[in-house]
Amino acid sequence: MKQDETQTPTNLSADQAEELLEWIVADTFAGDRIDKYVTEAYGEEGTSRTQIQEWIKSGAVKVNGLTVKSNYKIAEGDRVTVQPPEPEETEILPEDIPLDIVYEDEDVIVINKPRGMVVHPALGHSSGTVVNALLHHCKDLSGINGVKRPGIVHRIDKDTSGLLMAAKNDMAHASLAGQLKEHTVTRKYIALAHGIIPHDHGTIDAPIGRDPQDRKLFMVTDRGAKHAVTHFLVLERIIDYTLLELRLETGRTHQIRVHMKYIGHPLAGDPVYGRAKTVDLKGQALHAAVLGFIHPRTGEELVFEAPLPQDFEDVLHALRTR
Repeated sequence: MKQDETQTPTNLSADQAEELLEWIVADTFAGDRIDKYVTEAYGEEGTSRTQIQEWIKSGAVKVNGLTVKSNYKIAEGDRVTVQPPEPEETEILPEDIPLDIVYEDEDVIVINKPRGMVVHPALGHSSGTVVNALLHHCKDLSGINGVKRPGIVHRIDKDTSGLLMAAKNDMAHASLAGQLKEHTVTRKYIALAHGIIPHDHGTIDAPIGRDPQDRKLFMVTDRGAKHAVTHFLVLERIIDYTLLELRLETGRTHQIRVHMKYIGHPLAGDPVYGRAKTVDLKGQALHAAVLGFIHPRTGEELVFEAPLPQDFEDVLHALRTR
């Protein structure tokens, strides 16, 4: 789906601004039905054309500031805005799901998340998430991020394994979120990338925004983008792959995966940003190996490490012995 830059109103809160979407219709899509255009542009998993038609009927979708019908034919230059209705709050239930707990006290819990586990409930994932497990284990979690994301300060992708911190109270949450904002949290990942990276170390400084062709995806772009910086260190070169340590300076959605694709070395096993499946992994070869932060209450610097999961180790062994 091709579109112009998304514009974010300045009179909205950060959370609201992320939800308000705006496009200027390109000539390519002139004559398309508004429900088809918005369904493709919005692109959120689990949102159907029927759902978009309901939004249009309710006035959540406007063209040039006016409500329209689902069969309205858009024209070049039309300004399309979408304000998704607030989702109905559904109860998130505790579930007795085993957690690999690396550290825990009255304020903070750090877990080693397995590949394939979603961090918090969302469309298509109402149970079996880290949040469901934390609610069973912790009983109390911070409420800053609402009922669907209690305690969640940051996220890692479903098919990325490794360290994740959560807050048990609002004081801890505010402190950890502040450290993330100031880029003082240490986050190091181990990744396997396609191709031989010639430089032993380097920095990828490239802004990331939504892909205009598919709003579920992200890309390096100057349009509606956010500053993004990833530092890399080559650990090993294996046949036609490179094993890397990557340190996040910023924390944009899919940042490492997008940056690695951008420099021509997408992650092995990445089903979205990568190449044809060449390694035996259910998802990208990416592991959050090191997590460090200042404890919200004591001021102590804490650093945790998690070893590579067995499936990642198996892939490396297979390559090394090929």
